Amino acid sequence: MKVSVLCVSVLTLALSGLAASAAASAAVQATPRGSALLGTLPPTPNRPVAPTTPPRTTTETMPGAWARPGTWVSVGGAHSSYLQVPAGCPERACALVVVSHPRAQSAERLRDSPQAGTLVAALLRANYAVLLSGDGGPATWGSPGALSTVGVAHATATRRFHWSGRTYALGLSMGGLMALRSALPGAPYPVSGVALIDAWADLERAWGSDVTRRAEIDAAYRLGTRPGPDLNPLVQVMAAPPMPLFVVNSLDDTTVRATLNTDRLLGRAQPGVSEFIPLNGPHLGGNRFSTAVARRLVGFFDRAAALPLPEAEARAGGVRP
Repeated sequence: MKVSVLCVSVLTLALSGLAASAAASAAVQATPRGSALLGTLPPTPNRPVAPTTPPRTTTETMPGAWARPGTWVSVGGAHSSYLQVPAGCPERACALVVVSHPRAQSAERLRDSPQAGTLVAALLRANYAVLLSGDGGPATWGSPGALSTVGVAHATATRRFHWSGRTYALGLSMGGLMALRSALPGAPYPVSGVALIDAWADLERAWGSDVTRRAEIDAAYRLGTRPGPDLNPLVQVMAAPPMPLFVVNSLDDTTVRATLNTDRLLGRAQPGVSEFIPLNGPHLGGNRFSTAVARRLVGFFDRAAALPLPEAEARAGGVRP
């Protein structure tokens, strides 16, 4: 089966920054693998029943404590993260999507990127709050220490709007390791679904793929040798129960090999909600950030919203220390 995606541009998120190339308008054909929607759970609007808002602390009730819809709010830290909430969120609870950036990037670069902005705008229109994560730095490779930093940003952000208690993760390239790690047991917040675009999933392969990457991973994980299976998100996901997954990748991608990374997650994708979309073109090409992909990303989160809220997430949404 073919999937046609209207390509807004042939822009590429380069490792050194989000660089625009010449705009084009062309139909992008899927690879022979074809797309797959695993199961038939119908999409539902992202309109969760608003839980009773718990009493807020003195700090939370100060003027300006809640984020103003339509504007980016820094949630602080050495590597700032940025929160934006949808227009409807003050009146009804909304879920949070945490976006983890590619290597050598930052939350600021995502905030200012027209390509990433296509995805962000679609999420905001669908009543999802968006947290562009600083990920603890430009090259943290999803390390546990960096995830702790993201956990602080998450805790701060969810006190700034009417949060439904649900969190989703979206990882771009290197950010896929952070997104996957955040969905594993022991993470600082529960995750209801993971979306991955041209993402790394296998930390060991990333470590062995390039001398510079190896040095960055050694520094981020404080290692002097190859990372073991206990640190590899791919190995941990393989041992965990199936999870809702949304995967966009390309066999043309020579930076992150799809067959060695996210294609291997197919067997761990939860049926009825997960979706795999193969595209053509280079790493983080412009067709990953088209309006068509944005719609399907929203559809995935809407399907995940129809699943029962895990007990841990229910507690997270109902208690504010």
